[in-house]
Amino acid sequence: MLRVAVIGTGNISPMHIQGYLAYPERCEITALCDIVPDKCREKNARFGLNAAVFDSHQALLSGAEIDLVSICTPPYTHAEIAVNCLKAGRHVLVEKPMAASVAECDGMNRAATASGSVVFSVVAQNRFRASVWNLKRVLDSGMIGKIVHAQIDSHWWRGHSYYDLWWRGLWEKEGGGPTLNHAVHHIDMLGWMMGLPDSVCAMMANTSHDNSEVEDLSVAVLRYANGALAQVTSSVVHHGEEQQVIFQGEKARVSAPWRVAASLSQPNGFPVRNTPLEEELTAFFDAPPPFAHEGHTGQIGDVLTSIERGGSPLVGGEDGRRTVELIAGIYKAASGNRTVTLPLDKDDPFRTVAGILQNVPRFCQKSAAVQELRGKITTGRSL
Repeated sequence: MLRVAVIGTGNISPMHIQGYLAYPERCEITALCDIVPDKCREKNARFGLNAAVFDSHQALLSGAEIDLVSICTPPYTHAEIAVNCLKAGRHVLVEKPMAASVAECDGMNRAATASGSVVFSVVAQNRFRASVWNLKRVLDSGMIGKIVHAQIDSHWWRGHSYYDLWWRGLWEKEGGGPTLNHAVHHIDMLGWMMGLPDSVCAMMANTSHDNSEVEDLSVAVLRYANGALAQVTSSVVHHGEEQQVIFQGEKARVSAPWRVAASLSQPNGFPVRNTPLEEELTAFFDAPPPFAHEGHTGQIGDVLTSIERGGSPLVGGEDGRRTVELIAGIYKAASGNRTVTLPLDKDDPFRTVAGILQNVPRFCQKSAAVQELRGKITTGRSL
């Protein structure tokens, strides 16, 4: 029975708590940690836990017998907490984004390697949805031919007060706007399916949140070694929150949410529908059995299995690092109105938090810093 601690008991922590509770024969939540301990006590009461409460991760590591830690704190704290937990020999599942910089990601990965057999995983819960997993199978099959274009619509909507929370809307603490903190889900999927591009150009703006330093909208264009292009829109200003990832291949178009279209050419070059290929692709997409658990719960199951069997998790530290590096490239391109080559050079300032803080624009001055925002949270359109 694995003993689990959740560090950071804010908005995202219930996804982790419910995920662990889905495996009562394999793990038990024995500790909760937050700089506001009353949040831990509220989670204990809400979920029927009997977990010990700590007000710092240092106190947790010295005062509790635990095997696995979920890190659900603001992004600027991820690296320090993860490194300390890994050095203490604890397995770690860290929320997205993995960290606020590539350099921090490198430090976390070094700590994981040095710790030997510990499991280190980065949250990318959409990989554990059947719709996304089966889309990856379709792309890997080669049935649509070479991918020539990808369209990533990471469309979210957040009201003005969203950035009143004390750590949001600051480059120093949130690490960025929706490019880092919302589109990270979809950018991870793009990297999983197509790898890191060769270059990126981008623009970003703050259109609707004058209480925030960071962007609320960015648009990037990526170029891959095989000539393919991709476009990534990262937003918290899109009403309706229509989120999708679309891949155009030589033979067909496929996407999550699932939709397929395939064309054949007439003698004059105009298209006619390729119904047999559409049906073949849909049958291939639908063939695997349904997932027993999806989202965070599915990923937590994968982490538990990796610990129990001594294997590697589906989403490791290098996956999280790749996503952060692409986002750093987008920020560099948008901050300097230039095309950026990837991977970033070792001495590139956008690889470090200090370099990012010195080079990004502050769109507006943060004007509020409340301790907590009340109300229901939403997670956008399901893929």
